[in-house]
Amino acid sequence: MKFAIQVNASPYQSNAGYTAYQFIKAALAAGHEVFRVFFYHDGIYHAFKYATPPDDELQFTAQWSELARLHQIDLVVCISAAQRRGLLCSDEAKRQGKQDDDLAEGFRISGLGQLVEATLEADRFIVFG
Repeated sequence: MKFAIQVNASPYQSNAGYTAYQFIKAALAAGHEVFRVFFYHDGIYHAFKYATPPDDELQFTAQWSELARLHQIDLVVCISAAQRRGLLCSDEAKRQGKQDDDLAEGFRISGLGQLVEATLEADRFIVFG
């Protein structure tokens, strides 16, 4: 089965993102495909490169980046939600006159078209949060 996932909740306000991550790992282990994870609303906080939780807490951003690298999963961050919350990729940072991009490795910023495409391509579309 081919899955697309949407994550709406911040990693520090809800366990929805971690539940999505665990679901994806289980689906991949069972032989299913997860081709895209769309981070929307406060879910975009999973993509902040400079998030540094204490060492004894889960490192959500690093876990997502590693999962994407190992399984070629497209991690898409909604551009509107990201801009509202101050998350900028390098191109947008330059355009806005900011000095740095905040997007973690393995993530990319795009629009709702990627979400619509994911719902059309997937056998199942699941929303967490």
